[in-house]
Amino acid sequence: MAPLYKKALVIGATSGIGAALASKLVATGTKVVV
Repeated sequence: MAPLYKKALVIGATSGIGAALASKLVATGTKVVV
């Protein structure tokens, strides 16, 4: 599946749901800023 967005800003991505979301976004090819 192609990513909908090429870049994402994830607030609170050091643990929990934020970390899981950041990991999934990176796995789909999205550039993530934590």
